[in-house]
Amino acid sequence: MSKPPVCMSPSECAPTGASLCADTDDEHFHDECGVVGVFGHPEAANLTYLGLYALQHRGQESTGIVSADQGQLHTQRGMGRVAEVFGVEELGRLPGSQAIGHVRYSTAGGSVLRNTQPIFINYRHGAFAVGHNGNLVNAGALREQLEREGAIFHTDMDTEVIVHLLARVPGKDAGERLAAALAQVVGAYSLVCLTETRLIGVRDPMGFRPLVLGRLIDSGGFVLASETCALDLMGAEFVRDVAPGEMVIISQGGIESRFPFPAVGRRMCVFEYIYFARPDSVLDGVHVYSARKRIGRILARLHPRDADVVVPVPDSGVAAAMGYAEASGLPFELGLIRNHYVGRTFIQPAQRGRDFSVKVKLNAQPEILKGKRVILVDDSIVRGTTSAKIVHLIRAAGAKEVHFLVSSPPTIGPCYYGIDTPDRAQLIAAQHSVDEVRKMIGADSLGYLSLDALFEAVGGRALGFCDACFSDDYPLPTPEGHGTRQLFLMKELR
Repeated sequence: MSKPPVCMSPSECAPTGASLCADTDDEHFHDECGVVGVFGHPEAANLTYLGLYALQHRGQESTGIVSADQGQLHTQRGMGRVAEVFGVEELGRLPGSQAIGHVRYSTAGGSVLRNTQPIFINYRHGAFAVGHNGNLVNAGALREQLEREGAIFHTDMDTEVIVHLLARVPGKDAGERLAAALAQVVGAYSLVCLTETRLIGVRDPMGFRPLVLGRLIDSGGFVLASETCALDLMGAEFVRDVAPGEMVIISQGGIESRFPFPAVGRRMCVFEYIYFARPDSVLDGVHVYSARKRIGRILARLHPRDADVVVPVPDSGVAAAMGYAEASGLPFELGLIRNHYVGRTFIQPAQRGRDFSVKVKLNAQPEILKGKRVILVDDSIVRGTTSAKIVHLIRAAGAKEVHFLVSSPPTIGPCYYGIDTPDRAQLIAAQHSVDEVRKMIGADSLGYLSLDALFEAVGGRALGFCDACFSDDYPLPTPEGHGTRQLFLMKELR
């Protein structure tokens, strides 16, 4: 998902007067990336394009594809969304029956073309390309060490650390060398990698980020992708999830599975089920849409309200609001209508009213809300600023009461494993009580999902999840004090 632009005054805007103003996004965490790999199809790049298109929600800032053909790797990358970067001409420059692709949201590393993935190198063992979803906690320390040894970095991304390590380690094949390089990193990673003859997928030992394996129905080839929704568009059937700590090597000889890392226990990011993943995806056996509806039903059990209507904050609160309405017997209504066609820039009027930036994306319907006691459902409250504006919109449309229910627990900690979150000081629930937050956003009542209830909805705590943003229980070492998000430490080191 694209990085939230900053609202600027007219004097700071471009000469056209266009300004960046999309702070409705500040109420959501942002996943770093989505990855796709194809092996064994004559139009591998085209299929990769389709997979990236399905994963556009995971990264809208930049995208790239690398293909392999007759012992050579070819690459096309650009800033913007998939359909903006790739046309017939660009895809025509990517021949071959295997390819990998990447959509990116800027976390570790700035928003510039050189930080677009996949990263593509030539080294003594041949050509190698990698696309990475996740974040390496020790990337800054490794980068400093590598630079002292003479390494020259071309990007600000933590992913480049992997290829520098790869060039230094021994191993009889690409899989062994990649495993030796990854043994030195700490953090979250789901990788798709491409050599002249192989497609490789790897999931970190804790399985923070998702990765699935599919089989192409028409050609019998194989695909890797961040989510199952990509398989549907690519014409592939789901085979299985890549297991935490597993390396899948796909070649003309078939599929080889390796487990080169010590087993440490699954810690899948639980926020995938709350917001990141597309509702039609299935992650580690859990159907995302169904999980979100279960969350809504549990919210109705935990936070019953005397109300007239259940309204979601679109689109993130829709499934949970539907579940709440079903369980409570209250009507479900789209009291807020979202404009899906707002870009990163638009012209601001000189005299803009209160909540202008929210109104650009969301419009309240007085015909549905006037005189009503409204239950408003959203997936999270991060900073609280947008939540307050949305509550104001609902009241301005004539609502008599606004009860704000959240389909996740209070967010009290930043993420270090591939999700862009504010620092702890900017997380409203980390600094204020529930009643204080209620007053700050202007709601008549406020209710969060409990952590136990969240695990009930997604299959049980025993499955193994990372819930550090809710519990402050970090499964891997983090920067001292847990205060500053790791995702920007590398830029600060520069």
